[in-house]
Amino acid sequence: MMMSENPTIALVGPGAIGTTIAAALHEAGRTPTICGRSAHEHLTLRVDGGDVVVPGPVRTDPTEIKKTVDLVFVAVKSTQVEAAAPWLSALCAAQTVVCVLQNGVEQRTLVAPYLPGSPVLPSVVWFPAQREPDASVWLRGKARLTLPDTPMTGVVLAALQGTRCSVDVAADFTSIAWRKLLQNAVAGLMVLTGRRAGMFSRDDITDLSLAYLRECLAVARAEGAVLGDEVPQEIVDKFHAFPADLGTSILADRQAGRPLEWDIRNGVVQRYGRSHGIPTPISDLVVPLLAAASDGPG
Repeated sequence: MMMSENPTIALVGPGAIGTTIAAALHEAGRTPTICGRSAHEHLTLRVDGGDVVVPGPVRTDPTEIKKTVDLVFVAVKSTQVEAAAPWLSALCAAQTVVCVLQNGVEQRTLVAPYLPGSPVLPSVVWFPAQREPDASVWLRGKARLTLPDTPMTGVVLAALQGTRCSVDVAADFTSIAWRKLLQNAVAGLMVLTGRRAGMFSRDDITDLSLAYLRECLAVARAEGAVLGDEVPQEIVDKFHAFPADLGTSILADRQAGRPLEWDIRNGVVQRYGRSHGIPTPISDLVVPLLAAASDGPG
């Protein structure tokens, strides 16, 4: 799929991930149209060496969009896709490539119903970015995406070429997406404790995490992921190496009283486990607790 010489790009959802992508594009002279719920005159990304300020404003009214674009990055959470639907209707034509910067392995299923036949390109986001109290975003590692090897992938590669966000193209995207899902699933334990990454240094949390990850691994393999027995330990080792104060988006949502992405990060393991007849005893405990933390009542 070819991209025009001067492609038009929009970003829906200028949160932590969206701001990072918008800043990467802006630095390369490809500033996107920014669409979101809250009006801001600009976005600020904190990086080593200073700030990247992306000019706005953040648009908040989809009816003001008069033209469709070549590429849309969708960076809203799974809990916000329905609310973002008017933006997708306004920005997307049948040929628009929609790259979903979202957790989980069900991105196409979640987003496609709101599109006019536009191709949906899932991704895996590998960088830690967090929203700060002043609404800026702190990028705490190198920005990197993994995309599947499809005809439309070239559009995103061209858009992000030469930017601070590197892009890997994976022939076996399923395995990589499930590996990231395992990482996201175990990070959900932070919600149940109200603690950040430092909690994984506890021996009991390490043991629980390994058992949970082995359960998730069995489901991932049943879904076609090729992941070795060493993956649970590798993921736990990664949490051990994180800064003790590093959070995760689902913890930030819990602390702010927002709905949680419990289903696409954790419930999916339980759901797919049941469909394959795989026991998921840890999921059977964790998922109801996360669901109740998100949705109540009480």
